[in-house]
Amino acid sequence: MTSSRIRVGIDVGGTFTDAVAIDADTLELIGQAKVRTTHRDEDGVARGIVQALEELLSTIDATAADIGFLAHGTTQATNALLEGDVATVGIVGAGRGLEGKRAAQLVRLGQIELAPGRNLPMHSAFWRIPAAGEVSDLPAVIAGLSKAGAEVIVGAEAYSVDDETHETQITTEARNQGLLATGTHEITKLYGLRRRTRTAVVNASILPRMLATADMVAGSIGKAGITAPLMVMRCDGGVMSLDEMRRRPLLTILSGPAAGVAGALMNERITDGVFLETGGTSTDISVIKQGRVTVRYAQIGGHDTYLSSLDVRTVGVGGGSMIRLSNGRVSDVGPRSAHIAGFDYCCYAEAGALAGAKLVTTAPLPGDPADYVLLETPDGTRYALTVTCAANLLGLVPASDYAYTDNSAARVGFEILGRELKMTAEAAAEAVLAKASSRVAVVVEALLKHYELPNDRVVLVGGGGGAATVTPHLANTLKLPHRIAAHNEVISPLGVAMALVRESVERIIPNPSQEDVLSVRSEAERTVLAQGAAAESIEVDVEIDSRRSVVRATATGATQLRTTDRGRAGAAEAETRAAAAKTLRTTPNELRLVGSTPQMRVYGGTVRRSGVFGLLGSQADAVAVVDRDGSVVYSSRDATWSQSDVGTARAGLLELLSEHTDYSSGAPRIPAMRMVLGGRLINLAGLLTADQVVSMAGTDLANRPSDEAAVLIAELNR
Repeated sequence: MTSSRIRVGIDVGGTFTDAVAIDADTLELIGQAKVRTTHRDEDGVARGIVQALEELLSTIDATAADIGFLAHGTTQATNALLEGDVATVGIVGAGRGLEGKRAAQLVRLGQIELAPGRNLPMHSAFWRIPAAGEVSDLPAVIAGLSKAGAEVIVGAEAYSVDDETHETQITTEARNQGLLATGTHEITKLYGLRRRTRTAVVNASILPRMLATADMVAGSIGKAGITAPLMVMRCDGGVMSLDEMRRRPLLTILSGPAAGVAGALMNERITDGVFLETGGTSTDISVIKQGRVTVRYAQIGGHDTYLSSLDVRTVGVGGGSMIRLSNGRVSDVGPRSAHIAGFDYCCYAEAGALAGAKLVTTAPLPGDPADYVLLETPDGTRYALTVTCAANLLGLVPASDYAYTDNSAARVGFEILGRELKMTAEAAAEAVLAKASSRVAVVVEALLKHYELPNDRVVLVGGGGGAATVTPHLANTLKLPHRIAAHNEVISPLGVAMALVRESVERIIPNPSQEDVLSVRSEAERTVLAQGAAAESIEVDVEIDSRRSVVRATATGATQLRTTDRGRAGAAEAETRAAAAKTLRTTPNELRLVGSTPQMRVYGGTVRRSGVFGLLGSQADAVAVVDRDGSVVYSSRDATWSQSDVGTARAGLLELLSEHTDYSSGAPRIPAMRMVLGGRLINLAGLLTADQVVSMAGTDLANRPSDEAAVLIAELNR
């Protein structure tokens, strides 16, 4: 496999470490490996990563020199918080005068609950910033926190996002005393002292463990002869450098679910849908809207943080979820799973091994309810009836699927359960799946409502080893189309292998000028460039939240080896037109090709909007942008467009802005603007003025041929 270089993605799970290799030119899967996660090895999970790599390379006849990109996702940070394996944090609130009073209140930051009955250990102290000529007592303040047990110091000052001098003094002194340290300004540049400090404290609490893991992984990778830079999966679906992870390990929280949805987004061509990644214990649910995964600030311990992560909701239903009985009916499934409880699945046993088995109920682990169902054979062996067993019995798991097995053993098990419930084996299995689906359905329906996704545009996509045990039945319940993702059992490491370098930069800027906005954009671009993104691949989205005075720039970029042309011919025009029509809820013959670039097609047409009480309303123009693979990357049922080129795009933007700005509410509201250029859909929708739009577009138009095609889109304010 020495003729082309490869990208490797590794997902370090609680039980298994999965690794995949994809071809860097075509992005096709060429190999995969699975090993037990090495939690108890002296090198920790790093040993499992190397083992998975060695096995992977041997299966595809490759060497370490063939690896051009290597990234891994990890549950280390998440598990550290859930298990309470965190360092004691010392907070130094700094200030004087009124600012000093605010900082002094950090002593009463309150508890941060990591799990029921388990709080993050922390101590606080106030440092009065000395006036000129006064002697600082900072060394004594930090020494006092260290004596109290603090292992990591957080410096917190009210306006450190504007002037980091005093927080830097705190972190420098802490490091001089042999402690790890961070300042709140290193985590976020947003105001809100308590929220910023809380985020920094959580980040600090996992620093020792994550730094140790990073060092072990880097050392093990180096010993294996791999020279490709090591990247780490972030919770927002991108990757970051190992050095960046050392600074902000909090960004790896929830990176496992993020990896799965990233894999689905890049490999499954989802425009509007719900991705459900089902493992043995739980199902992670996320929404994809107009080709983008939804993002929000994460909550930790019931408190808001400044950690931007994918909006992933977790339900305690997975393929291994055990069945619970009460009053002669299936009362629930899970949250206990068979593999955590140490029981084999009934459906994977030999049918003959279940001869003479009887149904028993028990508490699988201390503290569990005693209503979980097991099958006990005459020799005392116990098997769990699970959601996977029910799905296999009902034929919902394809023969090619990771979770498939012959249903003979499942039939024996569910016949025994059915006799207890006074129903057939199939009816008992259906009752189990109905209970499992109902719990997932509540979350899916809430997400569809929250993100305003109509059912006729949504597809359910299942991923994870247990995908076929939940998604098909759920789709039937909700009457939605569904499919199982290709290579669903390794969707997470696939997402890691294909991920883009990503960074978000946020700044508080009241009434930002064009120069302010461009400055934030440039900072985000420089950050991903420094982490290995190819300059020509970097894309930046800018949003301005005028209510909170926040300017946010999110930059993504591909590493040098990832090609944007997958080596495929691309979808036919009829296929891309059909995809656009489906998204716009119209027929293909109602749309026409209104603009294009070599990599994108833009379709427009007239659709009828719904009126009051569902009656037919007025007509409006609609537009959809479809990429060369047939994925709809943008659509609107109320927008207008203009075919243009680089030389006339600025004038065209101004014309659309002038024509469609809404003055009815007093302050002018410009339409949400977008520009199709090359293979990119440039999002200008987060900007507030025409000058900002044209200025931002100018950075993407610069140094391109004047006759290069561009398509301009204005989403209207109605």
